[in-house]
Amino acid sequence: MSVLEIIGGAMLLLCSLAIVLFVSLQSEKSDGLSGAIAGGSDSSFGSRGNTNDEKLASITRILVIVFFVLTLIVNVFVLISNK
Repeated sequence: MSVLEIIGGAMLLLCSLAIVLFVSLQSEKSDGLSGAIAGGSDSSFGSRGNTNDEKLASITRILVIVFFVLTLIVNVFVLISNK
């Protein structure tokens, strides 16, 4: 294993732990499947807030994108080092 693979693996581990942390900090949506079928009742026209759940959701979304890109980069490093 090269140094880049080890660093990439450590970064993937940290990113995955951050994803788990931010997902667990979000409040659960109590509507479940019935809310998805019947439509959510929490969406109002005039609300434009940046609530904590929205912030956590956007941070989680960014972390998932970073995790995906990191996974691709680490795989490229593995392919290059195996040649």
